[in-house]
Amino acid sequence: MGGWLWAIVVGFVLGLIAKAILPGKQHQPLWLTTLFGIVGAVIGNAVATWIGVGETAGIDWTRHLLQIAGAVLVVALGEMMYGAIKGKRQTT
Repeated sequence: MGGWLWAIVVGFVLGLIAKAILPGKQHQPLWLTTLFGIVGAVIGNAVATWIGVGETAGIDWTRHLLQIAGAVLVVALGEMMYGAIKGKRQTT
């Protein structure tokens, strides 16, 4: 159970970081942002493992940067899909 809780916390944080990096306002709900952050972390971990930096001595800065990049990508794509499904909300 601890692994799932950790994944949710990391996904939540990465999703919020991704939303802060992306320009403009994203309209997806917080639970979806968390889910996108989890998916981004998994993608970042996979890429890190693929390029050989998944496990390094000390802090895995490259892996963490790849997780953030994955989260930004997934949040951006998810926002486009969410907007297409729900319709763009008008702001005044």
